[in-house]
Amino acid sequence: MAQLIKLQDYVSRYEKDTYQYPARFIQLKKKNWNYVKESFQRGEIHFAFSSTIEENSEEKNDSKRSFLKTVRDFLKKEKAEDILSVEEKVEDSSLEQSLSLFTTEPKSIDDLKLLFLENVFQFQMKWASSTLWECSKVEREFYYDQTLKYFLQRFPDTYLVMYKPIFIVKKAPVEVEIILIGPTETWCISMIEGRSGSVFQYSKERFWNERIGEEKKKVLNPLIGLNRMEKIVSQLYEANKIELPIKKVILSRTGYIDCPAPPYGITFIDQRNYDSWFQQLRGNSFPLKYNQLKAAQVLLQHSQATYVAREDHEEEGS
Repeated sequence: MAQLIKLQDYVSRYEKDTYQYPARFIQLKKKNWNYVKESFQRGEIHFAFSSTIEENSEEKNDSKRSFLKTVRDFLKKEKAEDILSVEEKVEDSSLEQSLSLFTTEPKSIDDLKLLFLENVFQFQMKWASSTLWECSKVEREFYYDQTLKYFLQRFPDTYLVMYKPIFIVKKAPVEVEIILIGPTETWCISMIEGRSGSVFQYSKERFWNERIGEEKKKVLNPLIGLNRMEKIVSQLYEANKIELPIKKVILSRTGYIDCPAPPYGITFIDQRNYDSWFQQLRGNSFPLKYNQLKAAQVLLQHSQATYVAREDHEEEGS
């Protein structure tokens, strides 16, 4: 399961320590999957009937706020180098609890895998929108965003995802689409999807045509955003001496792109070559690499983060 290191302009756990959290996520995910699998085999799966997105008990909220306040008060008295180790213990406990609770009874190991992935997704949303000290208010639509789930749940743990991040370019915020940072390359991806079987006709103009049978409608040229995204990433890489190839992709999983000769440096992925491209990335067995983590750190440092103090947010929601 790929790691969500940045979601729009929300504060991210990965911003605090880009080199430590990716490996930690992989370790915790593996540990907890083994735990729930063994629990399932013993018939000891636990159930939770509250929502994984919202707390449904004021008593639980009060307890959580009290606990976090105790942790914060303790951390204020500790040395800076001790903070992360305490924070890790807090989040380890939270992760293990959230991953071992299910709202639906799994009937098979395949059911268990799907439920486990959903739990991991919910926890990733927490990591991508909060730290121990700050949090951002997440738009509910992201919890049901199937494209976001696709990139997180269908790719290996060693891929780092920035989903619609907002970069600061010449003091102005610029939102881009999807950046997939792999161990050996960075993928800048622009999605173009309509109805199943749609044909998108390439053009150098501002709009392309989408044809569905006899129907035709205009869609914004995806190359405009893709080229802007690649330019931002390449400039940051160059300024920080990061050598990681950047690949530009227009992705249409359900349709076709009509272009006899794609522009230089652009890869069109549609129904005809989607499976081979997808399996290529899925089959990447390289571990996390230093250059990859350095690239992620640089991109995170230049992206926008909007948040409030966690205590303030909790008080507003009480």
